[in-house]
Amino acid sequence: MSKPTTMRWRTLLAAGALALGLAGCVGVYKGAGASINSSTRLDDTPRIAVISAFEPELKLLLARLQGPAKHSVNGVEFTTGTLEGKPVVLFLSGISMTNATMNTQLVLNRFRVTSIVFSGIAGGVNPSLHVGDVTVPAQWGQYLEVLMARETAPGKYTAPPFIKDATFPNFGMVHPRPVEVRSAAKPDIARKFWFEVDPKMLEVARSIRTVDLANCSAGKCLARKPQLVIGGNGVSGQAFMDNMAFRQYTFKTFQANVLDMETAAVGMVAYSNGVPYIAFRSLSDLAGGGDGENEMGTFMGIAADNSAKVMLAFLAAWK
Repeated sequence: MSKPTTMRWRTLLAAGALALGLAGCVGVYKGAGASINSSTRLDDTPRIAVISAFEPELKLLLARLQGPAKHSVNGVEFTTGTLEGKPVVLFLSGISMTNATMNTQLVLNRFRVTSIVFSGIAGGVNPSLHVGDVTVPAQWGQYLEVLMARETAPGKYTAPPFIKDATFPNFGMVHPRPVEVRSAAKPDIARKFWFEVDPKMLEVARSIRTVDLANCSAGKCLARKPQLVIGGNGVSGQAFMDNMAFRQYTFKTFQANVLDMETAAVGMVAYSNGVPYIAFRSLSDLAGGGDGENEMGTFMGIAADNSAKVMLAFLAAWK
């Protein structure tokens, strides 16, 4: 065989080997991806998903969990076990709307979830509520899903003519809007602002009467005994809110008792998947309405434990 012919064969063989190698790599990559992203259930027991946003909110619940078993998916730790005689899976959503959306869907994909319960702290919006109070709103909306409107005259902000759903009163250039949503039951895209909690779950929450809510923790005490408030509205958004003027606007516009950074996102995922949900939120601060600095750092422990206590009472009563 001549030298040029030998070189051509060597080149073809090398190219073929490279192609096979790349094909093999692609096959390995696809296989790994399929394993990572598959929705294989980690547990077949019907369970209530119990969610908190960050670790201090989940501390009391984990301490009460019977028969804990841990599972990890995408860095999220899920702990299965029993609370108040009910099979549950506990986990942290992470703070803010995207984390809450992503990880709520993740638990629905990996576990057999019958209902969703959120327990955590929140900022108070209703001026008649106080730090330490526990709220269980009947519905949640995404109040920071907004149009940032153009200033068409000094102090006047106008929506583009093609945006017809910015119907809530605005706060300067900020015009709240509903979100696009669809579900298995209603596959056509619709716009929706309020995501209602499950009426049966809310009815059970209304029956809770005997929870002793704390007003002191680690030597720090509230001026009054906290109360449990069932019903009304809650709102969620991507911002930590500590502004008196926007707090007043939020109460006036949405008649909201509380605001947080996760629950309405959880409500939207629950709606899309047809899963009942409810949320228990205790006031750690007044979202800018209090005297002096924000109160969250001082009363977060009291609020987190009070929310968990009411949620445990709910689980004990839930059939």
